[in-house]
Amino acid sequence: MSEQPDPMSMRASDADRERVAQVLHKAMADGRLTVSELDERLAGLYKAKTFGELVPFTRDLPDAPVPMPLVPAVGGQLSPMVGGSATSTASMAIMSQTVRSGDWVVPAHYTASAFMGEVKLDLRDAGFEAAECTITATAIMGAIRIIVPPDLTVRIDGIGFMGEFKRAADGPGVPGSPVLRITGLALMAEVSVKRRPRKPNPRQLDR
Repeated sequence: MSEQPDPMSMRASDADRERVAQVLHKAMADGRLTVSELDERLAGLYKAKTFGELVPFTRDLPDAPVPMPLVPAVGGQLSPMVGGSATSTASMAIMSQTVRSGDWVVPAHYTASAFMGEVKLDLRDAGFEAAECTITATAIMGAIRIIVPPDLTVRIDGIGFMGEFKRAADGPGVPGSPVLRITGLALMAEVSVKRRPRKPNPRQLDR
């Protein structure tokens, strides 16, 4: 049997470098990097050739996913769930309700915020821009409800403070499935992640 190549030695694309650049820009906006540090890292980033060379640029930043190539499914083909360009990066509900469902593409980094309101995200018919995507869920005196398909790999590491971050859906999916990381904070609130089978009508969201 032929030996599988080391993912870190594989060549990175312009899109892979751009995803890391977005993480660096966000870190600067959050005050984790100075403008000069951002410029220095970007200069090195755009010279990086492999995934292994991308890793050091975000290694010291919290919640930054490790740059990885798209994960092949069984048979060496890319998972059909991976691919496409995201058109939205956030959902917010302030004393209201926001629902995202149906055919959409989850970006590498997505933010869901509920302040005395409710955000519902149904990912059963969604695609994923990258092999690893992160949803940062922040609920304050509200609720965020995320529905995922049974074949998706899910990693949940959010925190509940006077609230609850439910982790029942945490676990592996089918081999080669994209990885969805869900992190964030539930403050006097609830963030729930549930697995549900795919429905004939993808527009209808579970309640």
